[in-house]
Amino acid sequence: MRLLVVEDNKNLLKEIVRLLSEEYTVDSAEDGDEALYLAEQNIYDAIVLDVMLPGMDGFEVTEQIRAKGVATPIIFLTARDTVDDRVKGLNLGGDDYMVKPFQNMELKARVAAILRRSSPMSLDHTLRYKGIEIDNKRKQIKVDGDALAFTTKQYDLLEYLVQNEDQILTREQIFDRIWGFDSDTTVGIVEVYIHQLRKKLKNYAYDADIQTVRGIGYMLTDK
Repeated sequence: MRLLVVEDNKNLLKEIVRLLSEEYTVDSAEDGDEALYLAEQNIYDAIVLDVMLPGMDGFEVTEQIRAKGVATPIIFLTARDTVDDRVKGLNLGGDDYMVKPFQNMELKARVAAILRRSSPMSLDHTLRYKGIEIDNKRKQIKVDGDALAFTTKQYDLLEYLVQNEDQILTREQIFDRIWGFDSDTTVGIVEVYIHQLRKKLKNYAYDADIQTVRGIGYMLTDK
């Protein structure tokens, strides 16, 4: 899973990124303009967003993100703990609100909770699609009970497909999520990795479930 952390205090940003990188892929930004740009260019599972940012503040970032139809869950971080501030943040589209200073374990717990609410992952950190089990905590995949070896990108791609079961994902969405908009490679790499996944799943008859939607992208479904 991929997170965006936005914090203008360099030391705190470094600590939060270190903490969350133990379990997730984490991108970071130090101001509102960069945060908005990254949120528009990439697909994140959650955003940890400081309110008091230079230039565009966290509330403005949230307002613009939501106006563009981005529904990524947002956890606000702020030293401002008035009821009015909390209500404003939640009304603008925020999903949770943490007051600084906070305990690291609480931040990890809140991130995990918000991801559980917004994804099909079970309480044991496992994503499931038919006989495919993806253990997000151990970064392991089992297919019909067999543990299979996957490269990091193969793992990320299959995880993304399972997270979006029965939904069409464009090639561009997949590319931005797995490789990132600033990657040196091109969107054509998506087709290569889809072929690799199908090949790995062929012996279990799941290869046909990764369906090509002509001219658009791919969808994981048995329908």
